[in-house]
Amino acid sequence: MIKRLLVANRGEIALRIIRACRELEIETAAVYSDADRGAPHALAADRAFHIGPAEASESYLSIPRLIEVAREAAVDAVHPGYGFLAENPALAAACDEAGLIFVGPPVDVIARMGSKIEARRAMQAAGLPVVPGEVPADQSEPAIRRAAMRLPFPVLIKAALGGGGKGMRVVREPAELDDAIEGARREAASAFGDGTLYVERALEHPRHVEIQVFADHHGRIVHLFERDCSVQRRHQKIIEESPSPSLTPELRDQMGAAAVAAARSIGYRNAGTVEFLLEGNGEGPRFYFLEMNTRLQVEHPVTEAVTGVDLVRAQLLVASGEPLPWDQPALLQRGHAIECRIYAEDPSQHFLPQAGRLLLYREPSMPGVRIDSGVVEGSEVSVFYDPLLAKLIACAETRDASIARAAAALRAFPILGIRTNVCFLIRILEHARFRAGGVSTDFLDTGGHPLCHVAIAEPLPAAALAAAVVHEETAATAGSLPATPLRPADPWETLRSWRH
Repeated sequence: MIKRLLVANRGEIALRIIRACRELEIETAAVYSDADRGAPHALAADRAFHIGPAEASESYLSIPRLIEVAREAAVDAVHPGYGFLAENPALAAACDEAGLIFVGPPVDVIARMGSKIEARRAMQAAGLPVVPGEVPADQSEPAIRRAAMRLPFPVLIKAALGGGGKGMRVVREPAELDDAIEGARREAASAFGDGTLYVERALEHPRHVEIQVFADHHGRIVHLFERDCSVQRRHQKIIEESPSPSLTPELRDQMGAAAVAAARSIGYRNAGTVEFLLEGNGEGPRFYFLEMNTRLQVEHPVTEAVTGVDLVRAQLLVASGEPLPWDQPALLQRGHAIECRIYAEDPSQHFLPQAGRLLLYREPSMPGVRIDSGVVEGSEVSVFYDPLLAKLIACAETRDASIARAAAALRAFPILGIRTNVCFLIRILEHARFRAGGVSTDFLDTGGHPLCHVAIAEPLPAAALAAAVVHEETAATAGSLPATPLRPADPWETLRSWRH
């Protein structure tokens, strides 16, 4: 059994891992950069180690420094969380070389699934459906153009590595091909150091449905059903839910079996996610393999809510060589769960990331609502990292009840000092198309513009000033970063009293 773990990450996922370790009586070592001195994840661990400057490239992305800290802390294992180095085979290889357990799949699996081209070939060999397309051996622009012309338009020019929409171009007519190929290659080379491209047919109005899989060292592989991640902006997920409103029981079984077959075919271990695009409606929707994420997902709490299992605890047990704590017949979906990602960003300014101090930050406490966060009132939100502040997960008996609960919880979640996307999330939850379950991945990019502009009913400076006073009074009596700030029945009532 793992006795001491290095958490090679920051923010809410680092805290989530530390909490799972406490239940298993595993000691934890956290790392922090200059920007994260005094951050909640560093304070929560048994020990914390300074890892470098604020720039991620010199701290959280430094494999030599992480291994150095692992040796200094005398840990048995390293958990990469998500993001940063979670899907970098070099970190897994460095752990193997140092005699450390890497909480994740084998090095060769990470490397193979990290290339969209290699992953596509592997899934084809395993019998999974893939989006029609070509991977030209000749990577010259004329060859890629010819490959694209053999497909029906619109087509996608895609980078072999990376994600998040980088190195990807939708081409609707042949005249756009040359610029798209040049732009995709340039962006891919800059972001991933590799300009290799391939082409696919662009699916019209697809839904994004992923299947959580888990495999141990003893040959057991299960799936934990699906998450619908179709609410996206520029290929970035914002709201996830389970069960998916797009799946019939028969289609759910088919996709689950396909995901298990995919994991088995590549010798997978630990937690992973097989992502699919779903095309069509009614009786004949078709699903296609998109990619495999060889790590824990940001949206894993959705699966935990509807299955009643702890995925991080299972990761640690499986990494220790234990068998999976459940088998397929024991896994059931109960109720409905929705996760909303709360970002420090301004939707009215093209989602411009925000930085500054959280003058007021009060998490709602309601039945059926879980908050995974990496900040507290008074925290400084840095420009150096992803602007995710928290994840709000609402679970209820039905989808309608889950939506209502999520919206109510967001309304009881006051955050002042910086702009956030909270009002934007509420408007999505209340949108007729979302409530009807008919949202595709292009919903926000094509029709979400009106949702971005939320009128501010009262002057922000007055609210911010009141929040600052409240923060200073609270800090004076309970410390600069109170662990349990006072929560009035109506969190906004404090501000209203100051205004009057």
